[in-house]
Amino acid sequence: MKTGEACNRHVIAIDGSASVGDAARRMREAHVGDLVIVRQEGDHRIPTAIITDRDLVLEVLATDLDPDTVTVGDLFCATDLITASVDEELESTIDSMWLHGIRRVPVVDRNGHLVGLIAMDDILRVLSEQLSNIVRLIRRQAELEAKRRLQ
Repeated sequence: MKTGEACNRHVIAIDGSASVGDAARRMREAHVGDLVIVRQEGDHRIPTAIITDRDLVLEVLATDLDPDTVTVGDLFCATDLITASVDEELESTIDSMWLHGIRRVPVVDRNGHLVGLIAMDDILRVLSEQLSNIVRLIRRQAELEAKRRLQ
């Protein structure tokens, strides 16, 4: 399966110049725990970082910074963002997430434009669907075998 097939295409994004307070309010309004920080290039969004609710707590609130004066870009100006291609095999994306110790990755097209976000929750959903299909296959095989024995 391709990463682009498993990812969430409804991504909540924010510009790097927005304040951390704005990011927190946006997370609350959208009921999400993360935002993709983007740079706008024409009609396209280029992901530059990800900010999570945990980042807000550890980097801003716990250090007594004013969330309305610190920008999300200030927090992540020197990070190297790991992304996944829509055409990348999901297994490869999972390997990359494991290697880098990250739970969510922006998904981009061939031009680096943001198209989605793949998170551990999305991967668990796909895996649970596949496991359910395997269980159904095992049940079906047993049913057919029992039917053949009755003939």
